[in-house]
Amino acid sequence: MNQRIKRHRYITGFDGVRTIAVIAVILYHLMPYNIQGGYLGVPIFFVLSGYLITDLLNQEWQQNGEIDVWGFYQRRIRRLYPGLVTMVVATAAYITLFQRSLLVNLRAVIVTNFLYVYNWLEVHQGQSYFDRFGTQSPFVHLWSLSIEGQFYLFWPLVLIFLWVVVRRRQPIFDIIFIGAFFSALAMALLFQPGQDPSRIYFGTDTRMFSILLGASLSIIWPSTSLKKDLPNSARLFLDGAGVGALLLIIWMFFQLPGESDLNYRGGMFFFSLLSVILVAAVAHPGADMNRLLSNRVFSWLGKRSYGIYLYQYPVMVFYETKVTNIAQHPWLYALIEIGLIVTISHLSYTYIERPLQHFDYRQTKKVLHEFIQRDSRYGFKRAWIVLAAVVCLTAAIGSFSSQSAQTKPKTSTLQSKIAANEKSIQKHNQKVAKESGSQKIAASSSDTSATADSSSSSSTSQQTGVDQLTSSERQQAAKLQITAVGDSVLADGSVDLQQIFPQMYIDAKVGRQASDAIGVLQGLAQQGKLATTVLLSLGTNGPFTADQLQQIMQIIGKQRKVFWINTHVPTRRWQDQVNQSLQSATNHYENLKVIDWYTYSNSHSDWFYGDNVHPNEYGLKFYSSFVAKKVLQGE
Repeated sequence: MNQRIKRHRYITGFDGVRTIAVIAVILYHLMPYNIQGGYLGVPIFFVLSGYLITDLLNQEWQQNGEIDVWGFYQRRIRRLYPGLVTMVVATAAYITLFQRSLLVNLRAVIVTNFLYVYNWLEVHQGQSYFDRFGTQSPFVHLWSLSIEGQFYLFWPLVLIFLWVVVRRRQPIFDIIFIGAFFSALAMALLFQPGQDPSRIYFGTDTRMFSILLGASLSIIWPSTSLKKDLPNSARLFLDGAGVGALLLIIWMFFQLPGESDLNYRGGMFFFSLLSVILVAAVAHPGADMNRLLSNRVFSWLGKRSYGIYLYQYPVMVFYETKVTNIAQHPWLYALIEIGLIVTISHLSYTYIERPLQHFDYRQTKKVLHEFIQRDSRYGFKRAWIVLAAVVCLTAAIGSFSSQSAQTKPKTSTLQSKIAANEKSIQKHNQKVAKESGSQKIAASSSDTSATADSSSSSSTSQQTGVDQLTSSERQQAAKLQITAVGDSVLADGSVDLQQIFPQMYIDAKVGRQASDAIGVLQGLAQQGKLATTVLLSLGTNGPFTADQLQQIMQIIGKQRKVFWINTHVPTRRWQDQVNQSLQSATNHYENLKVIDWYTYSNSHSDWFYGDNVHPNEYGLKFYSSFVAKKVLQGE
């Protein structure tokens, strides 16, 4: 018992590490000025889990010469299942009553989460980019808990095998570390730029390296062997390493975007190594990092970090469904959501997780018998059992109702439209490149209609953006060479724009960030495909830094005219940040003009698909004609 108390005192600083991770995750999702790498909070959790669990198992092996595997499973179930089951069932009940559009695959979601294989369900389904602007799943974040659950199931058996067969610490460390390296290598090799990364992002094999790195640390850095008294030189070295790792972690939070290829090609592995150094410093009782991260606030939040992680998505999804214009007051809504998440997590920790973790389940029959007695000592508290039963029944009804829905959502009209547009863009770009290379640039209005053969069928049956222009504007547009680079909004309007500007070269990609556009523009400049007029449509998927904007403008050069379409994305907090940044940039770059699509379209919800971001068939004529008129006026 004394050893356990002593060990607990040594690792209280881990509540601080958990708090750093959970704050990063919350900020990533909620703050209007998004940090780039808040998703990196998950590898910190993984490293911590790997270290703590392996350290406990090692300690049991050293003290008893064996590991009580069944006892370990029972402790993990007691700690994790009460919170998980409550969150999943309550969320399923809410969906059944108030948000039935999310019923699709609900039964599979519930079952796979209870079996800790939900990450493989996400791999199977894939993650549609368009879910960002529709209603997201309130369960999407639970993939990481499934990976941890799979680790808890097999790791005691693996560790027993290593201690029995290998025996010595150094070779055991080497084996675990090599396993982590191969997991990271699998992630790097399987990653294909431009393709859906769901398989490697959610896969157990390609994400296990963070947990294994934490586990390998516990082999050579066991908490029971760490001494409180250290020479000053060793203490200062530990402090320096810990602070340095923490600063680099914070820097990566702000600088490493989730869409970067670097994440999958060593970035996450390097970040996990930094987390290992931080955990090592915090675990050592002789280091000041332990005391620094052991304050009361961090301790309180750290103990509730599991609940905070559990409830973050349900609160965000359900709240933002009711408040559709998040961009109007982003800070206020973010603070409200944080308050709700922390409050619900505290209630869960106090009244569900802790009591059920320490409940003697051998007394279940006796307690239930006491509950149904007329003069039961539980009194009005029995109403909670009735409420829990109603919630469970509602969730069960929803789970069975979900099977009458599509097992997989149909491809949306928007997705089909953009997919068709991509083929049209490629065909038209080849034509533009061929004509430009042979100096046979078409300059007649007939060329405008010539591009219509690759447009959607609806363009020929209703009025288009071309019809909104005067005859002189059409003739001017037919002669203008433009290079356009953008995201899915540009891809959505590409065919309509190319009808107006037959010499427009378009490079548009779903999910594109401003950081991605830097490489695209560099490539186009090197190939000589940057026209004297450049049209940009970036910012839909997230904010960009002043440095990124500067790089974009430097690549384009002062000799070219730049037109940048601002964003209409009211369901995301970065809308106003992007638009304000663009407006401010016009003061620094004389050749930059902002096309204020946001103001022009803001009061016309009928111009957009259900996501309120991408113009629909009716809205495209206003989008394309407005952009065209602003470009022609700027010329």
